[in-house]
Amino acid sequence: MDNNQNTQETERLQYDENQIQVLEGLEAVRKRPGMYIGSTGTNGLHHLVYEIVDNSIDEALAGYCDEINVEILPGNIIRVVDNGRGIPTGIHPKAGIPTVTVVFTVLHAGGKFGGSGYKVSGGLHGVGSSVVNALSESLEVEVKYNGKKYFQRYERGNPVTELECLGDCEGSGTTVTFKPDGQVFETLEYDYEKLLQRLREQAFLNAGLKITLKDLRDVANVVSDELCYEGGVRSFVEYLNYNKTPIQDDVIYIASGEDEKGTSAEIALQYNDGYNELIMSFANNIHTPEGGTHEIGFKAAITRVFNEYGRKHNLLKAVDKNLVGEDVREGLTAVISVKLKDAQFEGQTKAKLGNTYIRTLVDSVVYDKLTDYFEENPAAARAVFDKALSASRAREAARKARDLTRRKSAFESASLPGKLADCSNRDNVTTEIYIVEGDSAGGSAKEGRTRAYQAILPLWGKMLNVEKARIDKVYGNEKLMPIVLALGCGIGEDFDINKLRYGKVIIMADADVDGHHIRTLLLTFFFRFMRPLIENGKVYIAQPPLYKVSAGKQVRYAYTEEERDAYTQELSPDNPGKVNIQRYKGLGEMNPSQLWETTMNPENRMMLRVEMDDAARADMVFTTLMGEKVGPRREFIERNARYVKNLDI
Repeated sequence: MDNNQNTQETERLQYDENQIQVLEGLEAVRKRPGMYIGSTGTNGLHHLVYEIVDNSIDEALAGYCDEINVEILPGNIIRVVDNGRGIPTGIHPKAGIPTVTVVFTVLHAGGKFGGSGYKVSGGLHGVGSSVVNALSESLEVEVKYNGKKYFQRYERGNPVTELECLGDCEGSGTTVTFKPDGQVFETLEYDYEKLLQRLREQAFLNAGLKITLKDLRDVANVVSDELCYEGGVRSFVEYLNYNKTPIQDDVIYIASGEDEKGTSAEIALQYNDGYNELIMSFANNIHTPEGGTHEIGFKAAITRVFNEYGRKHNLLKAVDKNLVGEDVREGLTAVISVKLKDAQFEGQTKAKLGNTYIRTLVDSVVYDKLTDYFEENPAAARAVFDKALSASRAREAARKARDLTRRKSAFESASLPGKLADCSNRDNVTTEIYIVEGDSAGGSAKEGRTRAYQAILPLWGKMLNVEKARIDKVYGNEKLMPIVLALGCGIGEDFDINKLRYGKVIIMADADVDGHHIRTLLLTFFFRFMRPLIENGKVYIAQPPLYKVSAGKQVRYAYTEEERDAYTQELSPDNPGKVNIQRYKGLGEMNPSQLWETTMNPENRMMLRVEMDDAARADMVFTTLMGEKVGPRREFIERNARYVKNLDI
């Protein structure tokens, strides 16, 4: 054994006090940022803004703030301004430094740990400001407090100036300006629409609060939105149902008032003629996408109300089974907002509420108020009840169709679809299935693939638009059932991602209008009936090249117009006219080797992974694009037409 091996062996065996690392101050945040903001990708980047805005929202909850301004400055610098009380500036009795400095440099420091500063807040963990500071290249805070203006600057979490008093001022409030750290984040580009969606939610949840978002990155094209909704959660439901057709005229509004614990609940709901439910829940203005006790109480209450109403008015006969939750929630849009002290969230990202007594509160108030509404509005009650009955019948039809499909598969020699060219490997981590538009492209894909781990399923023609159909219409559908059988994980309530037969589900369609439509139809199907596929990052969109650029024996494949022009210049800088440019109209124009080289070879291919970080936003997009209403779809197309590239129409 040589000296180098001896040294390595000694280091491997040595384990004492020298191997225990102690991270000082905010080092832990920079070392493991994902523990605090979820990721260092685009979601984590935007989470920084949410943390600062949430502090301003807490001031609004406390009754001291009625205006918040958020600006995206050139260089993707964020500035958040509120007219709250301002962060206290005196010397902290325990830390011995200004309280502002404590808030921005000490983890778990804030006014939300049992003091009288905040009645309720979303900032349970108290790490928001300090985490944003730790993950920013620079951060500046300006505070108006007790008639004086103060300023301090930090770099990567460390103060680089003392807290300075700039003199007298009018009013109060806090301004935080920060630049995310490129050493931490994978991207520094802020998405205006993503921020707008989140800030709009906050404006809905805080009736009368004015929130303004401005994008100042392009001084010649400043974008701005002012958000203020006096109707609160009622307006929220109306907004979510904008592109849907309600089956009741009014939004049902339910409020509990504040109990002895300082807890309150506010709920708004309305039914539409669609087949999908959309429930958005919040605790202390924090979105809880995984639900929690407030959602459980809500769902239990409405199921109980429907069944009791049906029995009382003889709409459910003695021999009829009770309606189940999915029956009574078909076509439901609801917003649940609870305010409570000592909110218990699961994890720093606060995805799920855990306070058990909230379930009882929400269950009780929803049961009482919805029962009263049904009795006082018999026409509306009958309309939504008939819809639930129809959903129940469709669910039973789907069950029978599912059982028939299972029996049929059991008796057939092979339950996989006949057009599927399966792969030989059975490892559902490394395998992938290409869902390919057309038999011609499917044939090329079968010849060009690596059979060991790539499966090919050709599709032909337009498939069912599931936005306008219940699940019972999926079973037996000749376009969709081959996909269901090939993936092997079921649909709807029977979906089990552990039974998925492939690690990647890849949609491969032509780069034209028909191809885009097929992709949208498939994504609608996955979103409505196999949503965990998207949530777990299993769905991809193949990106075939748009151009073949050749000069003599030299060939390049271009995926954008910019690449096409660059390759043209590269292959013949002096005489671009000698370059042959072929625009691919469809996958079928490529032979098997070209399709493999450009679109299927993991070493060369480009793919987009379909992600969904906002279910409500995704729901609205799918309803807009695939639903019945023409007006919202036209508006969506006109608003987003500037983003369309490389699409021959």
